[in-house]
Amino acid sequence: MQLPAPTSRLSFRAWNEDDLPHAKAIWGDARLSTMHGGPYNEAQVRARLDAEIANQREYGVSYWQLVNAHGERIGCCGLAPREPARRIFELGIYLLVPWWRQGYGGEAAHSVFAYAFGVLGSPAVFGGHHPDNHASRRTLLSLGFRYTHDELWPPVGLMFPCYELRASDYSRLRKPGPRANIGDGAGGASSPQ
Repeated sequence: MQLPAPTSRLSFRAWNEDDLPHAKAIWGDARLSTMHGGPYNEAQVRARLDAEIANQREYGVSYWQLVNAHGERIGCCGLAPREPARRIFELGIYLLVPWWRQGYGGEAAHSVFAYAFGVLGSPAVFGGHHPDNHASRRTLLSLGFRYTHDELWPPVGLMFPCYELRASDYSRLRKPGPRANIGDGAGGASSPQ
């Protein structure tokens, strides 16, 4: 399986059945998942892990695990199918709390964009966030996303602001690298589906 390219501080890792403890650390943590319908119990986390593995197999995308230069798993970042027939994918970033506000989310997202636009040939990447998640809003805007509409996200019953980053706009984005306050915060950027 092909993965996004490593960055100066991060590498991406595909999910497998043995990764349930890391999946629980992400989607079982209320600080990361409450705004997206969590925290999730073990059965729900298992279902989420199974969905990530299925997305890898079927679409070549996932919210891949993030591993730092010291070999520590710090969260996940990647893509999920939104409109697979049109090759439109959603960006998702979930960082474990000790890794917030260190620029990891934005750094990982740039590698994910290169994968989406270069490898997958996606014309656009979708993003969205809980209306109270101001860190995710700042992240999406700092990455070059443009607001497009609000959309109901049934797990929480709220309208989520939605954004798009077009491949044609990608070339204007900053180069990847560590930057404070980019791509950090609880729950990261995720879409309402």
